[in-house]
Amino acid sequence: ERLKKTGEEESVGGFAYLAQIAENTPSVSNISTYAKHVRELSVYRQLIIASHEIADVAYHPKDIELQELIDLSERKIFNIAEQITRGKQDVVNVKTIIKDVVNSAHEWAENQGGLTGLETGFTELDKMTSGLQNGDLIIIAGRPSMGKTSFAMNIIENVAIEQNKPVLVFSLEMPTEALTLRMISSFGRIDSKKIRSGDMTETDWNSFNHAVRALESNDILIDETPSITPTEIRAKARRIKRQYPELSVIMVDYLQLMTVHGKGENRVQEISEISRSLKALAKEINVPVIALSQLNRGVESRPKAGKGRMPQMADLRESGSIEQDADIIGFVYRDEQYHDDTYSNPEEVGKADLKIAKHRNGETGKVELAWIGEYTRFENYTNNDQFPHDYDQNQPNPDQFPPNDSDMTLM
Repeated sequence: ERLKKTGEEESVGGFAYLAQIAENTPSVSNISTYAKHVRELSVYRQLIIASHEIADVAYHPKDIELQELIDLSERKIFNIAEQITRGKQDVVNVKTIIKDVVNSAHEWAENQGGLTGLETGFTELDKMTSGLQNGDLIIIAGRPSMGKTSFAMNIIENVAIEQNKPVLVFSLEMPTEALTLRMISSFGRIDSKKIRSGDMTETDWNSFNHAVRALESNDILIDETPSITPTEIRAKARRIKRQYPELSVIMVDYLQLMTVHGKGENRVQEISEISRSLKALAKEINVPVIALSQLNRGVESRPKAGKGRMPQMADLRESGSIEQDADIIGFVYRDEQYHDDTYSNPEEVGKADLKIAKHRNGETGKVELAWIGEYTRFENYTNNDQFPHDYDQNQPNPDQFPPNDSDMTLM
């Protein structure tokens, strides 16, 4: 009416054109379809921008190594894919997630004492940490032969076999076959020496076969690349995450064996970069990352008496930013390792301590564990534990291996 009164209808194309525009206006009933289309176009635009940025760096690779460029490319594409699957954004307004946080708080209140993270299988540790939390970097440190690899692998076994969740292990020190044999010994409760010598009883073979079937039926992924770099680990972890979306935990054995190519910096700076990268990996993939670490030899110079060689934060080897980046730092310590066969404290034989020296979001303290050396296995410890002193290693665990399991055959 206004256009007609002012005589301006022709200046906007006439009434016929205006009617056509009205007919072509999208309907509100189809808004979800239109929104999806706009989102897809946005992703296409992001892919175009990322491709141009990658191509530009590839054409002029002045200050970047090839592996770093590959990592950059994968990270850009991975981040775009994550936005599609999880609606992830770089910047998040708290008001958009506060409802989820409140709901989580109510769930925790209804499940007091329950776990909010990944169960390790070690009761006291789970109580202290409420489970391993997604996005956390957990450092397990110790001197050689203390059992840090065994402890971490026991967690891996529990998550993969007892909880049926995919796990990823970067084994820089041990080959895959040796690590698999260790898992069979640990889960099957079979003396590893008997396996290697071939001197196994029928009961041992039953336990062996049961352990093999347990490993075969679960996804335990092992990468044994030596001297792997942080960028290589992150690239491989992204690919595994896409292949196994339910990936639950990543383990690195061990941190000091990783390398940083082309930096020309001292080792402390390199370790600092490695620890920062592992923390970034935990946040990016959104799973707990367990990284093993060596300790300084200075531990050995302290008095043995009274557990004087119990590790401290300052003992972390080439620590750099490990203490800063880690959410949890635990030290594996077995006092009997520093004593000969005449060990004067029989109560400490077969006993281990896991000292939680740092816990960013909770309490610190000590977790007592039982160590069964012939199985390279840690167990929950109780005051009346007697193994390994009178533990019958020829008898399978009754909870795991029913004595009348007729389908167990020799391999």
